Amino acid sequence: MASLSKSTTSLLTIVFFAFILIPTTGAIPFIVLHGIGDKCSNRGISQFTELLSDWSNSRGYCLEIGDGSWDSWTMPLSEQTSIACEKVKSMSELGKGYNIVGLSQGNLIGRGIIEFCDGGPPVKNFISLGGPHAGTASVPFCGSALICILLDSLLKLEIYSNYVQEHLAPSGYLKIPTDMTNYLEGCRFLPKLNNEIKSTRNSTYKERFASLQNLVLIMFKDDTILIPKETSWFGYYPYGAFDPVLPVQETKLYKEDWIGLKTLDEAGKVKFVNVSGNHLQISGSDMKKYMVPYLEDQTSTEQTVTVSSSYELLSRLWYSFKNLIGLSEDQPLLQTMF
Repeated sequence: MASLSKSTTSLLTIVFFAFILIPTTGAIPFIVLHGIGDKCSNRGISQFTELLSDWSNSRGYCLEIGDGSWDSWTMPLSEQTSIACEKVKSMSELGKGYNIVGLSQGNLIGRGIIEFCDGGPPVKNFISLGGPHAGTASVPFCGSALICILLDSLLKLEIYSNYVQEHLAPSGYLKIPTDMTNYLEGCRFLPKLNNEIKSTRNSTYKERFASLQNLVLIMFKDDTILIPKETSWFGYYPYGAFDPVLPVQETKLYKEDWIGLKTLDEAGKVKFVNVSGNHLQISGSDMKKYMVPYLEDQTSTEQTVTVSSSYELLSRLWYSFKNLIGLSEDQPLLQTMF
């Protein structure tokens, strides 16, 4: 009996350590940055975040800035980016790295975090849905709500004036191709983000953006919000004209590699994705196909063999233990123990 007890104790000890030594895998977390007029508490955003988290087996967080919808319209993007930067730095969950999922205007904040956020945790993959990366030639459609009436009044003023730049977030990326001088002089966010001004071009922004492991750029075929829709891929109008729309590879931003986009593309790290639907109308199947793979554990493939061999060892130990104490296959362990 003593011998049996000693053997049982030894096997239990081996099983215990086998459990501890089995490698555990898990995807790094991701944050979601919503678009203009939205907020994290809205059902659509919360459901979107939950679905991505469930499908990718990774922890997702919607990062709110200010009160959400109102501040997304009226807070300058530079200020929104600063707030987001401090939030990601304060989240211990992101300390070893994380992914970003950007929706519409949220993409510019996401890129701002990557390029401007000193001391922040590393961003691995950046998934962009309908982002106005090269600007937009029209303020996004708002509607007839009170805030929209106020914004329409602001638009009657000069879009690149100090007042509008300080009180209307989209003015930070409104890019009128026939008014490039005022855009470069007065627009306070996008020219800096895209390293467009030669005299102030910052190599650090380029280095940080080019450090991404993957950049997924999703454009919507029927997008009527972004003008032109190709801005989702960094495509835009040439200076001085509204025609034609230049593909990204023909823009100066790409050819002169202002932000490292060409570097990423030539390394095979940029995925240009075109899906059906209007602005942000992405289907569940497209989310699974084009987004989830970049949120899942990127090391799962190489760890599969290790995990399998560990489980095989544990299985053999468990089989020996069951035989030793006389536990049959169809007998619940808890019932036997009690």
